[in-house]
Amino acid sequence: MLTSDSISTLRDKVAVLTGASRGIGKSISDALVEAGCKVAIGDVLEKEGQELVESYNKKAGSKVAVFLRTDVTKYRDNIGLFNLAEKEFGGVDIALLNAAIGVNSDSMFTPLDDEVEERIIDINTTAVIKGTKVALLHMAKRGGGCIVHMSSVAGLHAHPNLASYSASKHAIVGYTRSFQLMPLICNVRVNALCPFWIDTDMTAFANQSNFEKKPYSKVISDAPHAKMETLVEGFMTLITDKSRNTQTIKVLPEGLVIDVPRTAPDSFSGDLNNEALKEYIPAAVKVGKYHLAKALKRYEQQLLTLGTSKL
Repeated sequence: MLTSDSISTLRDKVAVLTGASRGIGKSISDALVEAGCKVAIGDVLEKEGQELVESYNKKAGSKVAVFLRTDVTKYRDNIGLFNLAEKEFGGVDIALLNAAIGVNSDSMFTPLDDEVEERIIDINTTAVIKGTKVALLHMAKRGGGCIVHMSSVAGLHAHPNLASYSASKHAIVGYTRSFQLMPLICNVRVNALCPFWIDTDMTAFANQSNFEKKPYSKVISDAPHAKMETLVEGFMTLITDKSRNTQTIKVLPEGLVIDVPRTAPDSFSGDLNNEALKEYIPAAVKVGKYHLAKALKRYEQQLLTLGTSKL
């Protein structure tokens, strides 16, 4: 549960947010700035993004926000955004990887077009992986941090008319749940939010769609919607509660609900396997720290090649 004391811990923290020029990302950015955070916003919506950071800085009377046009599908742009945050504000403590699209969600009978087919996966899934890998390096150097992935209830439940979108968001849930050891390796926690329908530009199409051509639009428009303030509360809870890692929180009309992963069948383990798992964790943490050290050195060289500042 959020308290004034937990919110106060965010003062002077630095957050990187993608897809935050409007909608969900902007609402979270608003809350972070209000709590005293510095924010670096990356988006392809340049006008909206620039205007947003200018409004933050004007209200604060100092630089508390920066914007960089960011194509989240490109490593170079992700690196540029995180380095901008570090250059302007000293490091990165929090990351929200939120950029996503809904175009070609219902893809079962669309034209066989490689570019269109890959785009929703590239932005909704692969870009989250790229952003996470860059965030980990900056946070490891910082001594720790928290990453929040924006998934969806469509990442937990199948929807007949959201096949590709659902696939992209299911992947995010699986990816998020794979970071069990990261707090032991570099003190970074990774969680995900899975919102139900919320009034945003992405869901606004439902009110404008032809029911005969897009029958699912009426389901969306007539369904109860979760509240934006509930989603923001979920995000703030994940970044302030240090006990939370690899959690997927559903943002529902009735409030926040933790989605509990399925329990593995008994046939997945045995006495020998259980003993191996006990040995695995410390060994995997050691190997993870070794690979992290190599990755940090490799990243520093990459930054020099790209002509950006050193870590």
